[in-house]
Order: sequence, then C-alpha cells, then structure tokens
Amino acid sequence: MTKNTATSNLPLLTRHNDAETCVDPSSTMRLLGEAGDGEGGFTSYRSTFAEGAVGAPAHFHTRATELFFVVGGALRVLVGEEVTVLREGDFLAVPPRTPHAFAAAPGLTADVLFVFDRSMDRFAYLRLLGRVMRGEADPKEIAESAERFDNHYVESAVWRAALDAS
Repeated sequence: MTKNTATSNLPLLTRHNDAETCVDPSSTMRLLGEAGDGEGGFTSYRSTFAEGAVGAPAHFHTRATELFFVVGGALRVLVGEEVTVLREGDFLAVPPRTPHAFAAAPGLTADVLFVFDRSMDRFAYLRLLGRVMRGEADPKEIAESAERFDNHYVESAVWRAALDAS
C-alpha cells in the first residue's frame, strides 16, 4: 500500500495522524489521498470549517464531479441557482460545469469529506489556497491556475445574496 499520494492503481492508505494538514483562517483540511492521473484517479480530503466560515466562492469544474459528505455540523451550498443546507449524513454529487459554492451554515461549524472523481493535483491547489488565505501568496496565483486545477470562478447573485443575508 502507498501513503497519501500514488500514481498507480495500488491500494492507498492514509492514517488520520499521517495526513498532511493545511490550515487557513477559516478551515483545517486533512489531505487524505490523491491517486492516479486524470480520469482514472481521485482526490479526497476532509475539511472542518469554523462557525459560519465561507469555504469556496461560486465556481465550477469542467472535468470533475465533486462529491460532498457531511460528517458533522451543517454546510450551506449553492448548486446551480439553488441554495440549500446539508446536514450530518447528507451526500451531494455536483457534476461538471455546475456552478457551486459552500460555507458552514450560519452559526454552525461543518466537517465535510470531499472527493473528486479524478486526480487534478488538487492537493497543490489546496496548499496554494492556504498560502493565499494566510497572506503568503498573491491571490492572482489562484486565477492564473484555473486551467491547471480545473477550478473556474463565476459570479453568482444567488450565492452573494445568501451570504449577505447571514
């Protein structure tokens, strides 16, 4: 078995205490596993969000389906033009090209398992995001990396209104 990242079809095991941890002001991310290359791979990480913390602005992926499983707390999500709250035990699959965003529900924390159905060097993106949130990297690097990480930001009046209302 390999640990944390693999480039082949070997079993992948990441022990909780061995997972790389990325911390930013709003969340802690445990990088669980990233394997394969592109369509045959996957990426998985677990994020715990502080009370009311915004996780990601409206965006979409052109190639990946993003899966959400709420381990604890509650996660407010935008899917297309609809905002809903996922609670402990809820599962959501967001197909490619579907705008989505997420944040801990108002007044609550959220513990969420994320899985992408392909490998896109997502761990490198999460590390970059953490550096930007901590003021260690220029936010322009995120916009410049859209194609590399298949992360395309969009404007959403529905999501903006939901955030402004809380």
